[in-house]
Amino acid sequence: MSSAVQELETKAGAARDAARKLARLSTEAKNKALMAIADGLISAEKEIIAANQRDRAAAESSGMSAAMLDRLLLNHNRIEGMAADVRVVAGLPDPVGEVFDMRTLPNGLQMGRKRVPLGVLATIYESRPNVTVDISSLCLKSGNAVILRGGKEAIYSNLALAGVVQKAAYQAGIPEGAVQIIESTERTVVDHLLKMNGTIDLVVPRGGAELIRFVVGQATMPVLAGGIGVCHTYVDSSANLDKAVAIVYNAKVQRPTVCNALDTIIVHADVAERFLKAIAAAFLKAGVEMHCDQASHRILKGSPDLKVVPATDEDWGKEFLALTAAVKVVGSLDEALEHIDRYGSGHSEAIVTEDYSAALRFLNEVDAACVYANASTRFTDGGQFGLGAEVGISTQKFHARGPLGLKELTSYKWIILGTGQVRP
Repeated sequence: MSSAVQELETKAGAARDAARKLARLSTEAKNKALMAIADGLISAEKEIIAANQRDRAAAESSGMSAAMLDRLLLNHNRIEGMAADVRVVAGLPDPVGEVFDMRTLPNGLQMGRKRVPLGVLATIYESRPNVTVDISSLCLKSGNAVILRGGKEAIYSNLALAGVVQKAAYQAGIPEGAVQIIESTERTVVDHLLKMNGTIDLVVPRGGAELIRFVVGQATMPVLAGGIGVCHTYVDSSANLDKAVAIVYNAKVQRPTVCNALDTIIVHADVAERFLKAIAAAFLKAGVEMHCDQASHRILKGSPDLKVVPATDEDWGKEFLALTAAVKVVGSLDEALEHIDRYGSGHSEAIVTEDYSAALRFLNEVDAACVYANASTRFTDGGQFGLGAEVGISTQKFHARGPLGLKELTSYKWIILGTGQVRP
């Protein structure tokens, strides 16, 4: 057994032991630890940023894309944001121990369900060091131990953040071993981790499509996976065009390198000319390149200042993670729904419309984790949903979907209260 695998085995065993104690910890003790973690992040800002700069220097030298560099970045605002999210998690109701669906059977038995932690959660993630803090805080509040395995591109950032979390949490009374970070970046560690179904109860991959496919294909324990975020916004014939421009611009430009950013604009032919000229003028200021189908290209190609190119088949169903948007003109809501059904990834989809029946139909018929009427897809986020943070955004249907918060990190057990009943 290699030293890297031995490290994993030792830390996973410690996490398993800690999980049993953590499951019984009081809400007050967990909240105290979370507040200490938030304070620790602020106090250690200089050290965290220095570690992050070391990662970013190596990433830039290796030719990492701008989108990935943005995900890797830690600065004052992002550290403040992480600390704020941890404090929000501390203020949320503790799901552990919640009793629900209680009822009394005809034979007098009282039964219901009680929320319990999952046990030990492992996460394998790329680039985003904030995941280290987000997942740790959610796991601690929900009574789960966590094993963190980040990518080599963020190793120093992750180690710095995990160090802050561990020091603050353990000093505040969290069982030692509840938060583990795997220091080895060897691929064999991931291979071995995915076979530890007797120790790890759930694995959550956070990263690109290749990583997610690998984890889903190799894991021997349940996987809670999010896919790529191919997000559409459909501008209906009845849309308020000022509202539509603001929503589409925000969804594409506010932060283009994340999974809930807009990838494809679908616009009804009746408003295509007016809307596309308006959004193109706004996109021009932000430097957005538009990959247009034939109908939209005819409308926009006359302006030499616009970044307009003909769309190819590869543009449909593509997650751009950049200031690029595909554009398609359709003749009906039906055609828009068909396009989304064919090319969507089940992440976040939106309609802009003043027609109530069209909005309701879109909400009912689009099969995605998050479906919006008259709002930007950029809201698909645990913090924006009031969850404090998120473990990830699930595009699958078992056992949870969309941003994964505290309740999604619990299971339940049936509790049955009797007065001496026996089965006849």
